[in-house]
Amino acid sequence: MIVQSVFTSQQEQQFLELPVKLYKNNKYWIRPLDKDIQAVFDTKKNTLAKEDNFMRWLLFDQDEVIGCIAAFVNAKTLLKNNEYPVGGMGFFECINNQYAANLLFDTAKNWLIEKGVKAMEGPINFGERDKFWGLLTYGFEVEPNYLANYHHSYYKDLFENYGFKLYFNQFTFTRNIGTDFPEQYYNRGLNILNDPDFRFTGLKKKNLDQFTEDFRIVYNQAWARHSGVSEMKPAQSKAIIKQLKPILDENTSFFAYYKDKPIAFFITIPEVNQVFKYINGQLNFWGKIIFLKRKLLRQNTKLLGMGFGVIPEYDGKGVTQALAIYAGNNLLKHTPYRTIELHGIGDFNPGMLKFVDKMGKSVKNKIHTTYRYIFDPNLPNERMPLKTNKNE
Repeated sequence: MIVQSVFTSQQEQQFLELPVKLYKNNKYWIRPLDKDIQAVFDTKKNTLAKEDNFMRWLLFDQDEVIGCIAAFVNAKTLLKNNEYPVGGMGFFECINNQYAANLLFDTAKNWLIEKGVKAMEGPINFGERDKFWGLLTYGFEVEPNYLANYHHSYYKDLFENYGFKLYFNQFTFTRNIGTDFPEQYYNRGLNILNDPDFRFTGLKKKNLDQFTEDFRIVYNQAWARHSGVSEMKPAQSKAIIKQLKPILDENTSFFAYYKDKPIAFFITIPEVNQVFKYINGQLNFWGKIIFLKRKLLRQNTKLLGMGFGVIPEYDGKGVTQALAIYAGNNLLKHTPYRTIELHGIGDFNPGMLKFVDKMGKSVKNKIHTTYRYIFDPNLPNERMPLKTNKNE
């Protein structure tokens, strides 16, 4: 077996095509869009990517590609809440062979050591946690959401046999939009909705720049202080919203304000994987025709929760409940969507897990696990710190 770095366009195509072979008999896997994966490693599209802070590799057995992996160093999170520098690895795909997997893991590890890193997390994305994050360890008989990882069940053993340890889990819950909220939950939110100092609104595309900045303000206060999450700069928030713009719906993304100060957001998008599964990763001319046809025919009734945030000052005051009620009412009234999947709720965030539980009748249908592998066994190995601010 031989490991090769990805440099040429042919090698990049092999990197993209390997999963097609590995999952060809899996009816649940949906091929990610090539352009979404390519953007991660494009220095013009990913503001974190530089010429020297990431690398991709292919693993060959004779002339056949049997594995791939990427590694990266994010300077913004390298030492954030860590006692030692931590790098990342992701986009791991491999045949069911521990020796092959170990070659890939060792390659990423050795490259990270050269960069001065003492541990690696994976499989993660070279960017924010909104896409390609975590190893699927539960929910193999459920189709993946847009920008979410899907993996074979044997990957868990490949990771853990190598020595990766659980750092945190992220859960996905599914819920019917028309489900009634528990009375106490509903009444608490209603009090906020009736308070004239609070204002709730759907996203307005004509004011997209302002909503993009409001999103960034809330995100940085709600999330950027946590381990592994860097503060979002204006260029990053603009890049995220620009990427989502073609599928953003004014009736599916919501913001909350207190006296015109942005305090919360709830961003959902149509679960476009329900359409993208028909286009084989290629959003070319024909892919766009298929996408538009199915979108216009409203064949998708599922939403994906992309992001939820409340600034700490308003945690525990009913804002979350009010935003959920406002969103639910508008979705039922103005859209065809009847199911929502809430993706990426961490086990380090007991407040959000409690919030989901209080909503009632939400079903956990996927778990994505982020592992950490520490190169020096004498260094402490700890779980992701719990989010300590008060939550709903």
